[in-house]
Amino acid sequence: MVLMLHELGHQVIVLDNLSTGFEDAVIGAEFIHGDIHDSEKLDEVFKKFNIDVVMHFAAHIDVGESVRDPFKYYRNNVVGTQTLLERMVSNCVNNFIFSSTAAIFGEPEYVPIDEAHIKKPINPYGHSKLMVEQMLESYDQAYGLKSICLRYFNAAGADPKTRIGERHDPETHLIPLVLQAASGRRESISVFGNDYDTDDGTCVRDYIHIIDLCSAHLLSSELLLKEERSQRFNLGNGNGYSINQVIEVAKRITGKQIKIEQADRREGDPAKLVADAALAKKALNWVPEYSNLEEIIEHAWRWEFKQSQ
Repeated sequence: MVLMLHELGHQVIVLDNLSTGFEDAVIGAEFIHGDIHDSEKLDEVFKKFNIDVVMHFAAHIDVGESVRDPFKYYRNNVVGTQTLLERMVSNCVNNFIFSSTAAIFGEPEYVPIDEAHIKKPINPYGHSKLMVEQMLESYDQAYGLKSICLRYFNAAGADPKTRIGERHDPETHLIPLVLQAASGRRESISVFGNDYDTDDGTCVRDYIHIIDLCSAHLLSSELLLKEERSQRFNLGNGNGYSINQVIEVAKRITGKQIKIEQADRREGDPAKLVADAALAKKALNWVPEYSNLEEIIEHAWRWEFKQSQ
């Protein structure tokens, strides 16, 4: 997102505590080492820069970990976000783009999932994100803070020019884990559960290319500045792929064998999550550029190959 905004000529400020990231991934922006819990640091940033829009990506995102350590998730994802919103309101910064998640819906009653679907999270991660969405509704009514919540399904892929890609520490996302097993940086890939109610028994997910995700953020910020109205959008491709299908596509693209370790189900994992993104396409004039799994894995593989050399 920073890279896209920079290339379009926007001034970008990044505040990050580097708990899971890397400063050298910040390209074309002013970097400030700080934390969303630090009110004084936030005030300093808001007073120094004339900020039009805040995009909030600073969340813990591992569903399994959220079940094991909910304190970590509620403290960072809810309390930390509340601190950020408080300082925004105090400093008259009124436009907010929030990274929400498909996990707010829980076990879906129907797929693809549209914005009207009932919201019943089944893990603390999903609960933490839904709590922020609810908080934002209140902040709009009380303080006039406008927000767009973007409910990611599964973000994946990498910059097609391999300038930047997924580099989490620790890595928890399926596609980079599979590709690390293909490159030899990881011995095997664990498949959690093979008895779900899906065609091959493994979880089905909707993978959206990171470039398409970023373009939705860009269009959302433009809409927010233009209309000054809070909105909520689901972001995905509308195509569901099982874990086994992802592994098979990765084998074809990399030409490598990938060792699979079968493991028990992870608590908190729904069987199937697929997005209905029709509202985002209509309201934002959003047209995803990379709509098939092969392109997503191809770009991710170029990045992984570069990292493994």
